[in-house]
Amino acid sequence: MSAAAGEGFVHSWDLSTGVDGPGTRLVLFLSGCPMRCVYCQNPDTWHKRDGELTDVLEIQALIRRYRPFIAASGGGFTVSGGEPLQQAPFTRAILEAAKDEGLHTALDSSGFLGRRADDALLAATDLVLLDIKAGSDATHRRVTGRPLAPTLEFARRLDDMGKRTWVRYVLVPGLTDDPAEVEAVAAFAASLHIVERVDVLPFHTLGVPKYEQLGIPWPLAGTPPATPPMAARVRAQFADHGLVVT
Repeated sequence: MSAAAGEGFVHSWDLSTGVDGPGTRLVLFLSGCPMRCVYCQNPDTWHKRDGELTDVLEIQALIRRYRPFIAASGGGFTVSGGEPLQQAPFTRAILEAAKDEGLHTALDSSGFLGRRADDALLAATDLVLLDIKAGSDATHRRVTGRPLAPTLEFARRLDDMGKRTWVRYVLVPGLTDDPAEVEAVAAFAASLHIVERVDVLPFHTLGVPKYEQLGIPWPLAGTPPATPPMAARVRAQFADHGLVVT
């Protein structure tokens, strides 16, 4: 089954505070992702076919239901995934619908498919939550199975546009905690003029039951969660570059 114009495959939605943009957010999770991150907590979002085919009008009705509550908190609407740019026309349409309702909008993306984001999509986006998975191409390929360059290219394009951005970095012991890896991401983020903050997200194992349910081996079996001292050290590395870190 394919999606017509104005339709897309939706995995789920939720309300969140603080981590998906400012204020209370209505977060829409789209299905489909070109990456296979070893720490992915949502393997049930990998394939578009596993989502529900949904019309933009249904999303607009959902937005309208929660708009008064969201607007009162200074929040907004966030499109996440999966990878929302795998369904770029649908993502553009729902971001525009949220803007029509007067809400702040955010796009949560790895940037790997950034070339699919046309100017109209980004014009409807107030904030980009950019997930930079690693500082070197080699580690990025180990983490995601994909090259790093498209993400950096997208970030530079956002910088040229002056598009507000939050960088997100998942901290995995033995994989992305290497000081040189962190240094590369921090230096790159500091070279941009658009990065308002960096969120360091310690690795956890809350998604393991989903792998068990789907019969998929957990790639990081035996990897411990990131410790508070490790997270503090990595946050300090980013802060040393003059970045605001959470």
